[in-house]
This record gives sequence, structure tokens and C-alpha cells, in this order.
Amino acid sequence: MNGPTDDVELAAHLVREAGVLAQRMRADGLDPQRKTSISDVVTAADHAAERLIVDTLARQRPEDGVLGEEGADREGTSGRRWVIDPVDGTYNFVAGLDWWCSALALVDGDDLVLGAVHHAATGRTWVGGPAAGPSVDGVPLPRLPDRSAAESCLVTYLHPPFYDTEVGAAFGRMVSGVATVRMLGSGTMDAMAIAEGRLHVLCQHSVPPWDRLPGEAIILAAGGTTRTVRAAGVEWYVAGAPTAVAEVAAALSGQRTP
Repeated sequence: MNGPTDDVELAAHLVREAGVLAQRMRADGLDPQRKTSISDVVTAADHAAERLIVDTLARQRPEDGVLGEEGADREGTSGRRWVIDPVDGTYNFVAGLDWWCSALALVDGDDLVLGAVHHAATGRTWVGGPAAGPSVDGVPLPRLPDRSAAESCLVTYLHPPFYDTEVGAAFGRMVSGVATVRMLGSGTMDAMAIAEGRLHVLCQHSVPPWDRLPGEAIILAAGGTTRTVRAAGVEWYVAGAPTAVAEVAAALSGQRTP
């Protein structure tokens, strides 16, 4: 078998290769296509980067399943599945901004095994999970410090059509108790900033597995927590410093923390 054989090494290799490919294709020019809205777009780079990962896994992990944002969906026989986001933050990617990444996660049944993220703009690669302490470029990350919501920078996104709905009202409760708010355009890159302690808590509703699991694995490995909350008819995902997560979740539900 050629190439990395360890899961952590393989995951890091896959996201680096996907990120490098996407970045090269962006430099050559893109023709973005709209998916569901003007802010939800896809490019040939997304498809090519996903195909690169899927083809490599077919050789390196033929018994594992795959699930990708751009359509890859194969059941395996091992019980394991690789969840792929070839370009997270595609609107930023198309706009020439640098807050985007290539990411994947490995799950075994219901267990989240590891996540890997590559930021092509800086060449940095994060990996982490229950069996692998969190690191960036091989350097271990320190344990994530706890902090309250009132001391935290919340990173989030809400599509404007939701602002004047019950979802928007829940969003308003959520953001009212934090120190400051950012909307940066890549949930997985937001998660990496949280894992490094530069941001503190993230929250967004209706988050698909490829947008959630890679960052979740690394945040959990760094000592953070995650939670899902049902509010205003949708499911919200909250991740980051444990106290801030609990307080944001309570705010979404219209509750007060002790």
C-alpha cells in the first residue's frame, strides 16, 4: 500500500492535498455555480478536491464508507466512514478571501474518531480526536481555557431571510449575552480558531455533518464541549469553552443558567 497508513497521518495528508489542489484551481480561475442561494455556491475545485479524497480513500481504506458535501456517498463494510468537506467557506474561496479550508472527519459507527483541517492560505494543518491529542503542524495545542459567554467572542452565521422569524428571535437571545460577535464564513475555520483559544464559542443552526464533525473532533480533543439544542423549530449546534457553550445553549432555549 502506497502513502500514509496511520489514520491521523492519512487524514492530514488528504486535507493538505485537497487544499493545495483547490488553491491551485482558484489561481487558474473559477466559474462558480449557485446551489441554494447567492451565498451558497460550488465550484469545480470543490468537486475535484472531493474526488481526490474519495479516490485516495478507495485505495487506502477500501472497506471504509465516505460521505461528502458534493455528493460522495458510499457505504463501507468496516463500520467506519470518512465525512468530507473539500472546501469549507466556498463563498470566501470564490471571493478571493483566505478564511476557507479543506476538512474531513472519521467516524466509527456513532463514535467520532478524528478530524483534520488544512488552511491553504497559511499551509497549517490541524488534527485531533479521542485517540490523537490536538495539534497543528505536529505541535500540540494547549488545553482550551474555560470562560463565560459574557467574556467570549461568539462566531456564528444566520442567513438574512431568517432575521424576522422565530429563528431570528432565538438568534437574538443567543448573541445578547456574549462579549462580541463575528461572522467569518467558514464554520470549520471558526472551530480551529476556537481550538487555539483565539475565538471562544460558535453556534449555528441546521449544521450538516461535514460542517460540524471535523471541527468538533479537534475542539473536543482540546478540552472544549459541544451541544445541540432545539429552538424555534430548528436544531442549533454549539461548540467551544464549556461554560460559554452551556450559557449560549440556555439562551437559545429561553432559559437562564444558574
